[in-house]
Amino acid sequence: MASMKEINLRIKSISGTRQITKAMELVAISKLTKARERIDRTRPFYTELYSALSDVSAAVSPLDTGFCRTGDIKKSCVVVIAGDRGLAGGYNSNLFKFAEAASNGKNVCVLPIGKRSIEHFERRGYETVSDEYPSVEDMSVGDCFEISRLLCKMFLDGDIDELSCIYTNFVTMLGQEPAELKLLPLDKSLLSDGSEARFTLVEPGPGAVFNSIIPDTVAGLLWGAVCESFASELAARRTAMESATSNADDIIADLKLKYNKARKSSITQQITEIVSGAQTDGSD
Repeated sequence: MASMKEINLRIKSISGTRQITKAMELVAISKLTKARERIDRTRPFYTELYSALSDVSAAVSPLDTGFCRTGDIKKSCVVVIAGDRGLAGGYNSNLFKFAEAASNGKNVCVLPIGKRSIEHFERRGYETVSDEYPSVEDMSVGDCFEISRLLCKMFLDGDIDELSCIYTNFVTMLGQEPAELKLLPLDKSLLSDGSEARFTLVEPGPGAVFNSIIPDTVAGLLWGAVCESFASELAARRTAMESATSNADDIIADLKLKYNKARKSSITQQITEIVSGAQTDGSD
């Protein structure tokens, strides 16, 4: 059995780790509340934008816009939104496994968002479009519009034939799922909700408005994916830190039991030595 000093040092070490994991759990909970509020605020924006896109698309022929072009997919571009930091359980690893499976067999270039995403794809030698977005937490709507303009231009110029976004969808506090969102080329059949098209007067013309609104739509969808991913990362970190704190409590309780047993054994041994010494003195 380990000595009382070793056990006591171990208890202090685990207690220090527990304080860190508990603090990280509380920080994640605090940020998660704001992140979920941001999701609720942003959803109406890209929902309405997508609805407007559906109305305009009813009056547009695929020949009027380059965003609906069809043909062989020679090169794909994937926006991969991962975490800024670790200590979030399997959040990042699950996303990267999903991304690898989704891009298997394709000629892919990547636009990574988040420090872990940049590091992952640089280590594996992927062609990266940009590495200027190392922080998901610091991403803004303006950054998403900047990314959208860049990627839409690449699509219209023929540099890429397909654009998608891989992110983590916030389902519940305990459940986050990697997902893929197809952005370009647009599938007009997916834009229609099956109802009759409403009469919409579009000036200067459906094609011009359609080409103008697509980058805004892509930016809105990217912003929604960023918000979902950030909330998912915080939820995963909260769960991981809660589990780590609980494990630390169990280890500390077990160490305290061992400490008490060692202390009891030490006291018993001291009493035995005193009694033995007293008996020896009495016999002399």
